[in-house]
Amino acid sequence: MNQQNTYDESQIQVLEGLEAVRKRPGMYIGSTSGKGLHHLVWEVVDNSIDEALAGYCTKIQVIVHEDNSITVIDNGRGIPVGENAKLKKSTLEVVMTVLHAGGKFGGEGYKVSGGLHGVGVSVVNALSEHVTVTVKLHGNVYQQEYRRGAPQYDVKIVGESDETGTTVRFKPDPEIFTDTTVYEYETLQSRIRELAFLNKGLEIELMDERTGASNTFKYDGGIIEFVRHLNRNKEVMHEDPIYVEGSKDHIQVEVSLQYNDGYTENIHSFANNINTHEGGTHESGFKSALTRIINDYARKTNLIKDNDSNFSGDDVREGLTAIISVKIPEPQFEGQTKTKLGNSEVRGIVESFFAEKLQEFLEENPSVSRKIVEKGLQAARAREAARKARELTRRKSALEVSSLPGKLADCSSKDASISELYIVEGDSAGGSAKQGRDRHFQAILPLRGKILNVERARLDRILGNAEIRAIITALGTGIGDDFDLAKARYHKVIIMTDADVDGAHIRTLMLTFFFRYMRKILEAGYIYIAQPPLFKIERNKVIRYAQSEKERDDIIAEFGEGVKVNVQRYKGLGEMNATQLWETTMDPESRTMLQVSIDDAIEADIIFDTLMGDNVEPRRDFIHQFAKDVKNLDV
Repeated sequence: MNQQNTYDESQIQVLEGLEAVRKRPGMYIGSTSGKGLHHLVWEVVDNSIDEALAGYCTKIQVIVHEDNSITVIDNGRGIPVGENAKLKKSTLEVVMTVLHAGGKFGGEGYKVSGGLHGVGVSVVNALSEHVTVTVKLHGNVYQQEYRRGAPQYDVKIVGESDETGTTVRFKPDPEIFTDTTVYEYETLQSRIRELAFLNKGLEIELMDERTGASNTFKYDGGIIEFVRHLNRNKEVMHEDPIYVEGSKDHIQVEVSLQYNDGYTENIHSFANNINTHEGGTHESGFKSALTRIINDYARKTNLIKDNDSNFSGDDVREGLTAIISVKIPEPQFEGQTKTKLGNSEVRGIVESFFAEKLQEFLEENPSVSRKIVEKGLQAARAREAARKARELTRRKSALEVSSLPGKLADCSSKDASISELYIVEGDSAGGSAKQGRDRHFQAILPLRGKILNVERARLDRILGNAEIRAIITALGTGIGDDFDLAKARYHKVIIMTDADVDGAHIRTLMLTFFFRYMRKILEAGYIYIAQPPLFKIERNKVIRYAQSEKERDDIIAEFGEGVKVNVQRYKGLGEMNATQLWETTMDPESRTMLQVSIDDAIEADIIFDTLMGDNVEPRRDFIHQFAKDVKNLDV
């Protein structure tokens, strides 16, 4: 084996110790909530993926055990076990117990590696109650166990094997993860599927011993199949996705895209398997090539006339689904959440590879090219109409209250950080909310009926909808190119609807609008869903409220057996008077609200498309799949 491919003790560099991890876990894994809990799995899986990227691993297994411990098995080279020259102990122990000890820090062990912050498996060890690592290497099976990061014995040989690979079993420490130590299968499955798409040919198996569920993901087509997966509920404009791959200066580039007949763009970019939500140089290289090449083609074929202006980037991206994946030796991540790629050299490489291939595709497929250009022309016309409509939603200044919608009962505070906007279904509930609110910081915007389903309309038509225009104007952020989160007039936007089917539909319509056209408001955590009670329980003028049937039954039991109680089930918000609405749903001291977050934008996109898109079949399948779980259906 040549020197370049060796992966041994000499390549493991030691940077710092482990002590701080248990004191400040959030610094290393983001949080100690469910997100941090799942992050532990990705730290271990990332090591196996790195072995796959280096060309040594073809299969990874992830097992969730009944006690919520996790095992990750790979058939890579195995963590080196020989003595580390600096610390005079087994390299396996160093990797497991010393922070930032690994083959990714300037050694020749890996050309490319994933791992969001590269904190490594030692952090998993520090934050686990119990860890067992088993390594197959040199014809032997080596093992070491740890408790809360401390080795229980020296690395020892426990058997023989002619295979290689690493197995890590860990149980998260309940002292650290006080909220939950329960793993969610869907969360694991979603990311594992994504990793399989991004690493073509790699087999990843997920098994859940708690339920018996299991899935195996292996995509020989890689991101081509990823694009097909994202577009599976849509009418596509060309059967096969366009695919580009190439490498230059150790930077590998893959791009796949396919147009559909929808109105929104759906672009996801990745660097070393990390979802770069905030984009970066790879995404901007892709976008500029797309706009330039389509404009060139449209001019050359006379589909854009001499005196017409060029398509904008938005025009050519309408109805586009694309995946951009780059693998880079030393990625630089920027942005607030460290999910924006900053390597300047990547832009030119992506742009030149992609431009050349796209030009070929357009010239070889004139009928598809014409459809894409015609879609762009329609989008450009709609953009102009939307620009005029958008003027109606712009507020000149925070003081010019006359431009706010007439039905908005605004709050007196001008401090957005404490201000709340309740978007309320119906005028009667709106009336109660206006009377019951705290005028200082709570504003009320009643909606008449249902807003437009934005999944099936272009922006110009959306902006023609009076209810949506009222929402945009009240929020003050603008929309589309004008969107500016800093101009938000409220940092809490609370959707308050009845607890019935219509209320749920209105909520979904609202969330679809925010997700498609004001996603930054969702990402900032400004959107909430009010939780009005379902029941009022009264006995001798003592009133209690319940959010669920179980809570209702518990309250009745508290009042005592055989005692006469009066139970009222609220059908809608309008049945509550102003005082009741304040006490149950609007008083910050006693209300319950759900904050809406996007943990997985890709899955969210698919769900909105399934529930709100043009295609009926996926919606029917969804209803069949989940019908058995529905409770309290009000039809």
